[in-house]
Amino acid sequence: MINVIRSEERHHANFGWLDTRWHFSFDTYYDPNNMHWGALRVFNDDVIAAGQGFGSYPHRDMEIITYVLEGELEHRDSQGHHGIVHPGEVQVMSAGTGVVHSEYNHSREKPVHLLQLWISPRTPGLKPRWEQRQFTSEQRRGKLLEVVSGNGTDGALAIAQDAQIYVSSLEARQELVHHSRPNRKSYLFAISGDLTVNGTPLTRGDQGRIADQPELKIQAKADSELILLDLPEMRL
Repeated sequence: MINVIRSEERHHANFGWLDTRWHFSFDTYYDPNNMHWGALRVFNDDVIAAGQGFGSYPHRDMEIITYVLEGELEHRDSQGHHGIVHPGEVQVMSAGTGVVHSEYNHSREKPVHLLQLWISPRTPGLKPRWEQRQFTSEQRRGKLLEVVSGNGTDGALAIAQDAQIYVSSLEARQELVHHSRPNRKSYLFAISGDLTVNGTPLTRGDQGRIADQPELKIQAKADSELILLDLPEMRL
């Protein structure tokens, strides 16, 4: 099964300082039939205006992954961590027993465009942790680059869940294959371009919620950027 949600079907909210598209129920948007996909609870596509951002707010028991597409995002938290997340860089914050953090556009001139994902942890009450890492465009060119993993993959950022996150940059007519274990779910988001997954088309801003497909054949019809999640089946 591949269920495609088109870009324009996503929940859109514009607060002036934040132009966002929420893939699942979040904040003021609530749909009991759209709460999660496996262990994936939140997938937000955010554009934050220059000099603006989210003030300090608390989290607990959630694996929060941020992937910056354009611009620079500044992070601070109650554990004393501080970092600037640049394009192609991935940040992981395990909220665990509780953390307060803020996120701001580091630039006073340009917006920052980012994807933020929340994944439910396998175990609650863990010690909070934070890490970020740069991944170059060359590293993801023509392949699925594993950037986040709960399985201790070398070079990937760790999270407290049996989930993997891949990013890829494909040229037109390039093809990738991803194999998953039984009883898993996949989530594919077309950041840009035009592609197919097992023959099903997705264009910029489209998402594919995938189940019972142990092999995914991804073909780029035009130059494309994508993010792919391999997730455990988990009822929240």
